Amino acid sequence: MTDPLIPTTLATTLESTAHVVQVALSPVFLLSGIATLLNVFGARLARVADQADHISGQLAEAADAERIRLGRRLDRLHRRSLALDAAVFLAALGGVATCSSVLTLFVGALRDATVATLLFGLFGAAILCTLCALVAFGFEMLLASRAVRDRVNERRAQAGMAADP
Repeated sequence: MTDPLIPTTLATTLESTAHVVQVALSPVFLLSGIATLLNVFGARLARVADQADHISGQLAEAADAERIRLGRRLDRLHRRSLALDAAVFLAALGGVATCSSVLTLFVGALRDATVATLLFGLFGAAILCTLCALVAFGFEMLLASRAVRDRVNERRAQAGMAADP
């Protein structure tokens, strides 16, 4: 039932707008899970970076046998950082896809409803900003992990060891 004081077309537009917003809010749970994953990945990458710094700092003073062992550990840390790169990129891409699907829903609904343009514009801007933030975060994490690998390679070179495999 609609309020007799509100014109029928406006009430219908508001109801359809409310429905689109309700449907679009469903992916919030997915985005929350993705954000949690990205937080975990970031913490893991920081741990890998700390371990790589510690181990590569020990290389210069290590004996030959110890250098081989430390080199193997650095190789494993390198592989871990590559896996984290992939995880961060894929999670960020999942967030981008989720935001894009919500944005597509809003753009599709905008074609049919002109009364709720402001609501759609504001919510669409929020989704677009979140999408861009996820892309930027994924890029930053890739840069951070690349810096870790570069530091490891520098310390390996200082210790007279071969670069990454």
